[in-house]
Amino acid sequence: MQKYDVLIVGGGMVGLTTALAIRQHSPLTVAIVDTQPLAEITSDADVRVSAINAVSQQLFTNLDVWQAMIEMRAQPYQQMHIWDKSGYGKLDFTLDDLAAREHNGQLGWIIENSVIRRALWKKAEQDQGISFYTEEKLSNIAVGESEVFASFSSLPPITAKLAVGADGARSWLREQLKFSMTFQDYDHHAIVASVKTPQGHSNTAWQVFLDTGPLAFLPLSMQQQGSDLCSIVWSTSPERAQQLTELSPQDFAKEITAASDGKLGSISLVSERFTYPLTMRFAQDVVKDRVVLVGDAAHTIHPLAGQGVNLGLLDAAALAQTLTAPFDHQSVNAETTHWVDSIALQQYQRWRKADAAEMIAAMSAIKQVFTPQQAPIKLLRGLGMSLINQVTPVKSQLIKQALGYRHHLPDLAKTVAD
Repeated sequence: MQKYDVLIVGGGMVGLTTALAIRQHSPLTVAIVDTQPLAEITSDADVRVSAINAVSQQLFTNLDVWQAMIEMRAQPYQQMHIWDKSGYGKLDFTLDDLAAREHNGQLGWIIENSVIRRALWKKAEQDQGISFYTEEKLSNIAVGESEVFASFSSLPPITAKLAVGADGARSWLREQLKFSMTFQDYDHHAIVASVKTPQGHSNTAWQVFLDTGPLAFLPLSMQQQGSDLCSIVWSTSPERAQQLTELSPQDFAKEITAASDGKLGSISLVSERFTYPLTMRFAQDVVKDRVVLVGDAAHTIHPLAGQGVNLGLLDAAALAQTLTAPFDHQSVNAETTHWVDSIALQQYQRWRKADAAEMIAAMSAIKQVFTPQQAPIKLLRGLGMSLINQVTPVKSQLIKQALGYRHHLPDLAKTVAD
């Protein structure tokens, strides 16, 4: 029976980041179980993308994977333009709203999920302390007093001293161990696709708030196709999402052009459309015995601010810091070092639950502000947006939040100067 220190169920962006972060500061051995094939990077853009903020970029830099992402495909943006379809309110964020030392030259990066995962996976493959199990899914898991026992259908079982659930919003591990969850249906479905924008994206992230929900245009890096490709995330009611996905590509493109007030030109659809329901999930506990949840397995939020994956990456860095802290002061022998510390794990839980709860509340508040309102409320909303747009200190604080800066960041997400 193969023994490991940490078993990570899920080899997506957060699971792989967790593994690399643990290995960077400890001798702990890691097993990753994931049967999802590693996607090849082709000339066609992945419709699933992530908005990577400055803090996550620093985390990837410290893990020595950022350059690999840049060399594949990554699109920086220096501006954000947000406006209210039903009013006159707007917000424009630029680098001028921050001191140079606070933004590292960009407001953020739009990167295809397949690019991020590939860079992390390839880095993990180079580490002899990380083993991959890609042939079969786990069939059973049991938590003992000192170990976690994981079984496959036909492969030999494995054990670990700690299991990490990084297997997404519908986490198998979370369900097997019956973690209690709080759910809230956002009553939105998200449509994602790739589109061409004749006027170009101008290295800008665009978002319009419609009566039925936000529509975001996220700039993509496709050198051979120019700077006119965007990934869209259109959050709208389930009924409206069904109507939009049933339209012909030409009629769908007309709807997007109209919704965006033609600010990016006459848009055309260049990919399939995918839709999925949006649900808030929040684990009442992210630590149970020898099992920890991270990323979407622990919490999911509305994508209107693009912060979901960044929140999960901070989970990964924070958990790694919690687990590897004892190795800063003791022998580097994993057998004699007591690194599974229940008190430390409870501190981790309080840390990450507070961060997630704050983000969930913020997303709910923003969504509520932009729900269909009577004319006087719309007027006040427009006045508020215009006022914020003119007050530099307020804009600066909002941008810092978007960049990911918080009072309590994991060490791996900080620069050396921090």
